[in-house]
Amino acid sequence: MNLKRHFSFAAWLMASALACAAGAAYAQAPAPAEEPDTLILSDSLNYDDLKKESIFTGNVIMTRGLMTLHADKLVMREDAQGFQYGTATVSPGKLVSIRQENPEKFETLESRGVRAEYNGKADEVEMIGQAVVTRYICGKPFDSVKGQRVIYHQKNSTYEAHGGPDSAAPGGRVRSLARPQAKADAAVAECRKKSEPRK
Repeated sequence: MNLKRHFSFAAWLMASALACAAGAAYAQAPAPAEEPDTLILSDSLNYDDLKKESIFTGNVIMTRGLMTLHADKLVMREDAQGFQYGTATVSPGKLVSIRQENPEKFETLESRGVRAEYNGKADEVEMIGQAVVTRYICGKPFDSVKGQRVIYHQKNSTYEAHGGPDSAAPGGRVRSLARPQAKADAAVAECRKKSEPRK
């Protein structure tokens, strides 16, 4: 598996999750017809027009197409230049989760962390604390990276993974597992065969 491509997809889903929440909170130009709607459910919403800030709290569930974000709190804001920033957090002992499904490839990508941050100006997405990004094929874990922080730089399509005391990997290290693309292709082919109607 190409790790660069893997994390490009991971970052896309995290960015879309956080950036689209901002789009839902602020009055903006209508999105293109092909883009799915964004729905955010929460126990409460506080919007400050002066600060250009929206705070969703309590069992926050955001869905956009086949992407779902779960958090206890989602804070979105916009700066004077129109750049958007988002932070998703949870209470102690829990993790922010972002799930993106790709039925055509029988893939599901899951990202988890204590906190997820989106920086629109720097074009960066970061999972912080107990960070884990895993790709599933036909419901089985296939590729993954674990660390204290996983950062994706969208401008140049590069990523960083850092260890530390709050790493999801043993010993505070970074752990990355990438299986050969041939194995992924074989798993998809097998899953496709099983899903085809019997004649």
